[in-house]
Amino acid sequence: MNTVIRAVSGAGMCLLLWACGGVGGPAPEPEVTPAATSQELAPDAGAAWNAVGAMVTARAAAAGVTSMGLAIYDAQDRKVYEQMLGDFTPDTRVAIASSSKMVSGTVLFDVIRQGLLSLDSTTGQVLGWTADKANITLRHLLSFTSGLEPSNPCTTRPGITLAECVAQIAAVPMKAPPGTRFDYGSTHLQVAGRMAEVVTGKTWNTLFTQTLATPLGLPSGVTYYTAPTQQLGSTNPLVAGGLRASMNEYAKLLALVYHRGRYAGLEKGTLALFALQSREPYPSVVVGNSPYQELGYPYRYGLTAWLECTTPATGCDSVSSPGAFGFTPWLDRGAKYYAILGMQLAGSDTTGGVVAFSVDLENDLKPLIATALGN
Repeated sequence: MNTVIRAVSGAGMCLLLWACGGVGGPAPEPEVTPAATSQELAPDAGAAWNAVGAMVTARAAAAGVTSMGLAIYDAQDRKVYEQMLGDFTPDTRVAIASSSKMVSGTVLFDVIRQGLLSLDSTTGQVLGWTADKANITLRHLLSFTSGLEPSNPCTTRPGITLAECVAQIAAVPMKAPPGTRFDYGSTHLQVAGRMAEVVTGKTWNTLFTQTLATPLGLPSGVTYYTAPTQQLGSTNPLVAGGLRASMNEYAKLLALVYHRGRYAGLEKGTLALFALQSREPYPSVVVGNSPYQELGYPYRYGLTAWLECTTPATGCDSVSSPGAFGFTPWLDRGAKYYAILGMQLAGSDTTGGVVAFSVDLENDLKPLIATALGN
């Protein structure tokens, strides 16, 4: 396995390559000397970036992960650090699973900005749902508190349409009244995506392409599938987890979220919506299915993003959207950066579980990154 580390600041770049393991004994500790002035990085930045690289290398070796990457961007959108293991590159396009959720939220925020939906729009108003299901709002759907069963087999069926899948979701009895229970899963955003299709008259992928992909210069391969690992199905895209993207491609989407919809001359969503994204809308909900709770973290959920702080009811500086295959984007406005752990792993690729590996690594890297950036 080869490791490539780049620490970048401004126009400068320092590049170091070495072979990990193999003949000649264990790999040396990463040595990174960012080409930056003392005003740009903290005085001990070199040591701090070394610590970042050492942690990634050690954790990957311990978990048996041989192909992954890390990229870190500062508040000015400069890539200040990059590390690649094995054959993974920043342009390797992969299935990003639940990292799709924060992107889907941005698309929906922009539909709201256009006045076609609001967070209080209901399934009764838009989809014609009746009885208790008619009271489910877009806010409930984006925060996974709709009361719907969190999963449905239709979300894995490529031969149907999103409308047909949502009709099947509507036929299942509710798990709880809206706004009373949190259950992480794919059905909520499948319904939200269909609401966007109805009010815009566009398919989900067309809406994503016109709203985000084309304005950000992303190629056609960055799109949603029913089964993204097989690149299969486009008429019933998995809104909560079907996107494929590389680290470099996703970085543009993440930058847009970091800057609250104001990036590269674009205005997507509203500042108020991105403020609400980082706040738990229903703090008193019963927590049902929560992957973070299963991993031992107290984090709650906002609007299509995990809230990585202890004050979710009033808002968090740091939000994330990790995926089942390990791809994990996060941002920290307090520490003034955003970052991506890139990978596409199967369960057999790690010791101890893919999500546990990536989420634990992300959380343990955060203080090292803040130190390296002088924040």
